[in-house]
Amino acid sequence: MSTSVPIAFARASRWYGPVIALNDVTIDIPTGVTGLLGPNGAGKSTFLKLAAGQLRPSQGEVRLLGRHSWGSPELFHRVGMCPEIDAFWERLTGLEFLTTLLRFTGYDEAECLQRAENALHQVDLLDAKDRKLGGYSKGMRQRVKLAQAIAHNPDVLFLDEPLGGLDPLGRHHLINLIKNWGEEGRTVVVSSHILPEVEAMTESIILIHNGRILAEGNVYKIRS
Repeated sequence: MSTSVPIAFARASRWYGPVIALNDVTIDIPTGVTGLLGPNGAGKSTFLKLAAGQLRPSQGEVRLLGRHSWGSPELFHRVGMCPEIDAFWERLTGLEFLTTLLRFTGYDEAECLQRAENALHQVDLLDAKDRKLGGYSKGMRQRVKLAQAIAHNPDVLFLDEPLGGLDPLGRHHLINLIKNWGEEGRTVVVSSHILPEVEAMTESIILIHNGRILAEGNVYKIRS
């Protein structure tokens, strides 16, 4: 297993009882933007959670930034995760939500406020920072999830179906953001079941189906 790549799977599997969610995956993911493409239920979310250290592999090994992704809490501050499923404290405002999460990283109050407002600005939500999350539209909720993923300036980003619920302008803005994050030297893994979405962000694609990697590499080679 290479130690020079940010994310490395070596014969990694994950199962839930008799259900195999990810099956004997070996792959290295470099810096930049990588698209994880597959239908719903293909194993994309399990792949991301294993890479981020939120799940332990049932078999094999997953390494993140040179360390075991599972059981290495020192990595958490270097990782941003945007889950597909919403999980909010609905009575908090957008700003309160971000500053609360940022306090877990050890920043002081002023730093939390600055980082939260900067992240909300990046996702075009600063004008709604004092509105409660319970009143956010679906697109706004998606954008505030992205804001919390980037607020602590992580080296690695895992984005699970990040364009869901966004209008065309919001999708265009986020696609440009993701491309910029990759160009800055971050490692970004973005999952989707829609090929044109992934193509708009990157030419580097991992094709996953039934928990197995079917193909990887340049999108044009995969098409052919």
